[in-house]
Amino acid sequence: MNLTVAKIGAAIAGVSVIGFTICMLIGFDFGSYLVCMFLAFGFVMMVSGFHAESDEEHKVAANTALVLSGVYAVLILLVYFAQMTAVRLDSLGEEALRIIDYERFGLFFSYDILGYGVMALSTFFIGLTINAKSRLDRWLKGLLMVHGIFFIACFLIPMLGVFNSEMDGAHWIGTLILEVWCLYFLPICILSYLHFENRSNK
Repeated sequence: MNLTVAKIGAAIAGVSVIGFTICMLIGFDFGSYLVCMFLAFGFVMMVSGFHAESDEEHKVAANTALVLSGVYAVLILLVYFAQMTAVRLDSLGEEALRIIDYERFGLFFSYDILGYGVMALSTFFIGLTINAKSRLDRWLKGLLMVHGIFFIACFLIPMLGVFNSEMDGAHWIGTLILEVWCLYFLPICILSYLHFENRSNK
């Protein structure tokens, strides 16, 4: 059961990344928000799978990764659920929209960036737990740990005010960065699925 849940989580995460890539390219914001919520669910399931197979020596790193994956999921679900409900359906005042409308690069945009930074930190710690014996697992471990570097940028960007509503081309720059991230993270999802698949066949 553990490996089945983990495989499903990796598959959900991978499909969500593909969906996110497509939705961004066609400008379908509602779809982008929706698939990112499923990405959060899939990621937690995937990390839980790595946590379950970690040995005693790596339990602290695995526990840290699991907790951080939950923090990421909470932040992302709050941000995108707000976009799909309050922002899309309600007649909010200008001040409220400045805070919660993702498109205005306000507080909820900063929470979103922070959420993905926490996700990156989670992948770093889960990468520490993988006992890489095969070539695929070595690639997976490396990609997970290098992905942790994104935490630094995600943590600092909101505080430095790099993106704001008055910045020319901010949406295009943001979209390009996210597309590059999708190209990086999709192999992690695929390799994670193969990792759990190989474990289940032993």
